[in-house]
Amino acid sequence: MTFLIVLGIIFLIIAIILFFNERHQRGTVASLRTAKSATVAELNQLAEAVSQDIGGGSWRDYVKVLGTIECDRPLQSELSATDCVYYTMSVTREYEETVTRTDSEGKRTTETQHGSQVMSSNKRSVPFLLNDGTGTIEVSVDGATIDTETVLDEFRQESDRGGLISYGSFSLAVNAPSAGRRTLGYRYNESVLPIGRRVLVVGMVSDQPGTLVLQKPTNPDHRFIVSFKTDDTLTTESDRAAKNTSLWMKICLVVGAVLILIGMLF
Repeated sequence: MTFLIVLGIIFLIIAIILFFNERHQRGTVASLRTAKSATVAELNQLAEAVSQDIGGGSWRDYVKVLGTIECDRPLQSELSATDCVYYTMSVTREYEETVTRTDSEGKRTTETQHGSQVMSSNKRSVPFLLNDGTGTIEVSVDGATIDTETVLDEFRQESDRGGLISYGSFSLAVNAPSAGRRTLGYRYNESVLPIGRRVLVVGMVSDQPGTLVLQKPTNPDHRFIVSFKTDDTLTTESDRAAKNTSLWMKICLVVGAVLILIGMLF
């Protein structure tokens, strides 16, 4: 039957999505196991040794360092004014609208639906120092997968006439909603990577700028990660997630194939 075939195809699509998710998790596990654990002092010693042998600016290595975030000139997040080295924010309009539908028999039904529209979003970062107790090393987070803390998730009722909305240092001129829609209000979200937080940084150490920097690896198979979790915890959780995803992928694949086969035979 057509319904079973369509349902089977949906399961196969889900299996494909899970396949790519599993690959991502496996890649994270492989990166964590490949990266060398090191202290800042050890990295400085290695860089000095390489510099004496072949000159500075040519050393690269894939490492992981656990330390505390320090920054003399941090960012202030737009909404909550939190001192941080990275933030992401969004302002979302939440609305309701009246929708009229006509079924196959010509019967019309009217219902109210809720929806949302992102009005503004932004993210910013600055380099910071990672202090592990043996020294400090600069971290440039461009291109990293970054853990963040949610510092704001607030809904504010607003008029649907349009005008200026503001929160903290943020302001935005908004138009009145389109016909049939009624603005309920705006949701303000913000997440940050704060000063003083202990993090694990997995990335490429380089002395090319003249000083040691942890940055995005040039090898596309190596992940660039800034995580609140320890090395062992992150590795264990990523490995478990990959195994669970693999199991569900296989289940969806089998169910999808069986449904398509039944639909074609009957």
